[in-house]
Amino acid sequence: MNSRGPLPDKPPGQALEGVRRIAVFRALVLGDMICAGPALRALRARFPEAHISLVGLPWAHEWVRRTASIDDFIEFPGHPDLPERPVDVAALPAFMAGMQARHVDLAVQLHGSGQTVNALLATWGARQVAAFCEPGQYCPNPELSCQWPKHGTEVQRLLALTDVLGAPRLGEGLEWTVRDEDRNEAVALLKAHGADPERPHVCVHAGAQLASRQWMPESFAHVADQLALQGFTVVLTGVPHEQALGQRVQSAMTQPSVNLVGQTSLWNMGALIERARLLVCNDTGVSHVASALKTPSVVISCGGDVDRWAPVDQQRHQVLWVPRDCRPCSHPVCPYAHECATGVTTTDVMAAVARALDRA
Repeated sequence: MNSRGPLPDKPPGQALEGVRRIAVFRALVLGDMICAGPALRALRARFPEAHISLVGLPWAHEWVRRTASIDDFIEFPGHPDLPERPVDVAALPAFMAGMQARHVDLAVQLHGSGQTVNALLATWGARQVAAFCEPGQYCPNPELSCQWPKHGTEVQRLLALTDVLGAPRLGEGLEWTVRDEDRNEAVALLKAHGADPERPHVCVHAGAQLASRQWMPESFAHVADQLALQGFTVVLTGVPHEQALGQRVQSAMTQPSVNLVGQTSLWNMGALIERARLLVCNDTGVSHVASALKTPSVVISCGGDVDRWAPVDQQRHQVLWVPRDCRPCSHPVCPYAHECATGVTTTDVMAAVARALDRA
């Protein structure tokens, strides 16, 4: 089935004349934002002179500073029906007033199907709203909208809406900016933990946003040991709240490793991935960082929608998963026996690791 969704016969005309101020809504986490890159590139190419703002989560402020397609960042205070951050109810009136004061010409809803957020965008007072709209649900401007595609990668689904706006597709490749200061910080971290920065290293990232999406820590430890025995420095990465998980992986290992879980920023972690020979991880945000940086990866997908989130380059990035009737999973913790995780063995992963290193 065509993942581009229903498209108009020709790009809309009068509705998009004089667009100078654009606000894009995508208040989501790391991997989701990276996958929006191709749609944002297309939007920039369609409106090269426009001032484009991203309405997003606080972490994305620095990401916007590093993204050529976006000019400005507006922090989203949350919404009672959106799970990505606790809603700051007190901040909502000022946020709404601020959006209306911007006199936006075009609001672009790249958040998802629109059942929750389309009414929110309508309160911004934008002259036009481009959005994904489900049949029978509120749709601000039908001529600038399409239904959320049910098939295709996340990148392809988002491009369906920019297609409606007449925006040119400039490829499906992802982007992640690594600066020299990020690289210097990564080297300093390795040295501070007694690792030789010139020695080839691999990154092992055992965390994921939900526990249901995590492969077993002991299995990560076994794979990490095998990589250490092959002569690589094993670097454990993760965010601060995953420190206990990182310690669990390190404690289960028999070989030395460098535990940097909770000690990196997104940006110097990107530098570590950039210089790594390989990333081994769950189906989570860092897998998209590796895809953008063209670092080979082996991704264990537990409960995720593989067709939607798998990297396009399946030679450089291998995704291992087992089919289960409960996929894709929406449970924070698996209510069953976590067969989507236990069904992927360390033998499977090491075979994929061998292929990835051979190709590299």
